[in-house]
Amino acid sequence: MKFTVISPFQEMFEGPSKLGLVGSGIQKGLIDLEFINPRKFTSDIHQSIDDRPYGGGDGMLMSPGPLGSAIEEFKSKNPKAKLIYLSPQGKVFNQQMAKEFYKDGNVGLLCGRYAGVDERLISSEVDLEVSMGDFILSGAEIASMAIIDAVSRLVPGVLGNSESPVKESFEEGLLEWPQFTRPRDYKGMTVPEVLLSGDHKKIDKWRKLLSILRTLDRRPELLNDSGVDAAEIQEARDLFQKMSTHEKQICGLSEGLE
Repeated sequence: MKFTVISPFQEMFEGPSKLGLVGSGIQKGLIDLEFINPRKFTSDIHQSIDDRPYGGGDGMLMSPGPLGSAIEEFKSKNPKAKLIYLSPQGKVFNQQMAKEFYKDGNVGLLCGRYAGVDERLISSEVDLEVSMGDFILSGAEIASMAIIDAVSRLVPGVLGNSESPVKESFEEGLLEWPQFTRPRDYKGMTVPEVLLSGDHKKIDKWRKLLSILRTLDRRPELLNDSGVDAAEIQEARDLFQKMSTHEKQICGLSEGLE
């Protein structure tokens, strides 16, 4: 999997590119992370990559000259790769989008700064605008790191357990079930008995029903595209009715779940 980041601040990626799963994937040769700095295409002593917007207004815009040259270099090296512009006006990033980027195998991430990017570059060079949500960052580097991490987890060999990404939240349209480790009793809160039973079929069933309940409780809109049928939802509700207040609490479920 290859990522090319177009940004004047490559230094921000030093930690994520050396540590954790992404760093491990790079060391294994499973992930290729490259950078293009638009400042190298400037000719002035200050290496300016921004300018005042026509019509006035607050802030500065990234200039189409240096940034356009950086994009040209990216496309010359990666003629079939998509160029993604991180923008609060884009489509909200989600797990399905991460899967699509992984299938593409090669993506460019254009990091905006200041008040944004000259619209002519966006309309002529960008394949897709992507947002991380309804909030504003000072730059898109952090958003790019999130995308790189989410996509890298899907690359075979990056995670230790090949089933891990399949069983996480959103992978099957549901939130993940609650997880527990030792000790069995922590401050009076005990691990659900079913997880200690050794009956893996029963455990898998319990986990699926808890995933449905947590999704109902926290993100009910996800159920519309999850493939979960009405019978499974009812079975999950029946389990909820049988749970004690203590069990609901340690499983992170609201008492008033409908």
